Amino acid sequence: MQEKIVLIGAGSAVFTRGIVADLIRRGEPIELALVDTDPHALEVVARLCTKMIEATRAPLELSASTDRRDALPGATAVVCTISVGGRRAWEQDVRIPRQYGIRQPVGDSVMPGGTSRALRMIPPMVAIAEDVLDLAPAALFFNYGNPMAAVCRGVHKATGAKMVGLCHGVVGVGRYLARVLDVPRERFRYTAIGMNHLTWFTEARVDGEDAMPRLHEIAAEKLAGIRYDTLGAKREEDGTVRPGEELDQPFCWQLFELFGAFPAVHDSHVMEFFPQFFASGQYFGKVVGENTRCIEKTIARGDKVFRQMEQDALSPDPLPANYFDSITGEHEQVVEIIESIRTDAGRIYSANLPNAGQVPNLPIGAVLEANAIADGGGIRHIAQPPLPAGVVGTLATRLAWVDTVVEAALEGSRDKFIQALVLDGSVRSLAQATALADELLAAHAQHLPRFARAGAMPDQPAEQEAPALVSV
Repeated sequence: MQEKIVLIGAGSAVFTRGIVADLIRRGEPIELALVDTDPHALEVVARLCTKMIEATRAPLELSASTDRRDALPGATAVVCTISVGGRRAWEQDVRIPRQYGIRQPVGDSVMPGGTSRALRMIPPMVAIAEDVLDLAPAALFFNYGNPMAAVCRGVHKATGAKMVGLCHGVVGVGRYLARVLDVPRERFRYTAIGMNHLTWFTEARVDGEDAMPRLHEIAAEKLAGIRYDTLGAKREEDGTVRPGEELDQPFCWQLFELFGAFPAVHDSHVMEFFPQFFASGQYFGKVVGENTRCIEKTIARGDKVFRQMEQDALSPDPLPANYFDSITGEHEQVVEIIESIRTDAGRIYSANLPNAGQVPNLPIGAVLEANAIADGGGIRHIAQPPLPAGVVGTLATRLAWVDTVVEAALEGSRDKFIQALVLDGSVRSLAQATALADELLAAHAQHLPRFARAGAMPDQPAEQEAPALVSV
C-alpha cells in the first residue's frame, strides 16, 4: 500500500521541512498533500518541497490545496501542525498576562497563555477531526498542536476520533539524561508517564541496570552548596547570590530529588506547571522575559526561519548543495511511527493517548503522555503500575484544568474560561482572572466565533468568520 500523507498546517516554520526530509531519506514512493489556509504560506512551502524533491530525485508525489476536504480522500495518514492565529496570537498570549504581573517562559501549554491558546485551537481541531472521520476514516491521525493534552482531549470528547498526540520533548530529555549519565543513547531505556510538558521519568536503565541511584548522585552534585528560597532565587550557603551563572535545569533536578522522578520537558516548560513559584518571573536570580527565557526571542526565530524558507522557495536558484546538512529531520518521529505500524515492528515511542486504565490511578479518558507500542494494531499505551501519590498530585489539578478549558472552548463559555484560569493558579484573585479573561477574549475575538455566538463578548458582532488556521 502506498502511503498518502496529508499535512494540515503545512506552512509551518518548524515541521514541514523535517517531515519532507525524513520522507526523502526513507526513499519510498509516497503521495504528500500539503494543506494550509494561507495561500502565500502554502505557495512557499509547496515550492520549497518541490525544490527538495527535485534536488534529491525522491519518489514523492506532491500536491497542495487550501481546502483540506480536497486533500483528505484516500489519505492513509493525517498530520496536523496548525496554530490558530500563528505567532502573532502567541505574542498576545504572553504580553497580555505580563501586564498583570504574570510572566511565562513559553505560554503555549498551561498558565494563561496555554489556556488562551486552547480556546483558539480546540474548535478548529474538532472540525478537522470531523472531516477526517468523514473522508478518511481509516487514516492514522496525528496532532502536534499545543496545548497537547487539551487539544487531544477536546477532539476525543467531541468526535471520538483516534487522534494521537506527538511531541519530541520526552525524546529530547531521554537524550539529555543519557548525556548526563555519559552513556550512548541506544544503551539508555526509560519509562516516562504524565501530561505533555510535565511527563515524569519514573524508571531509567542502562544496559538493563537501574540508573536512578546514579541520577540521584548527579542531582546532589549539581545542587551541592546551593539552597533555594520559595521564589527560586539561587543563593550560596552564606546567602550571597551568584548572578549571571546558568544552572543546568535546576528546578527539574530539585523536583527529581523531591519526587524521585525526573520531569520533562526542562525548566522552561516544567516551571509553568508550578506558577505558585514562578508566575512572578523570578527564576534562580534572573527574571523571565528579561534576562532569561524570553519567549519573544523564540517567536522572532520562528519569523526568521519562515523568511529564510520564503527566500529559498521563491528564489529562481536551486537549493544549495549543502541544504540538507542542517536539516536533522522531524523530531516527533511520525514517519518512524507510521513505518513501525505498517511493518508490525512493535517499536516503543512516547505518545499522547486517552487513559484506558494503563495508568490505574489517573482518570479514565484523561490524555496522558506515556510509553506506547506501535505495531500492526496501531499505537497504544503500555500498561504501567500506579504512579506515586506525589506525582499523581502534580497531575490531578492539571487534568481537571484540561477538562474545564475543553468545556470552555467547545461551549464558548466565558465563565469556564475564568474557572480554568483560576484552576491554573497563576492569577492572584478572581477579579484579576476576570479582567485577564476579558482582555484575552477581546484580543483574540476574530479567532473565537463560539464565544461571540454564546454572548461571551458583548462588544463583538454576533457572527464572525471562521478562524484562519495559521501554522507556526
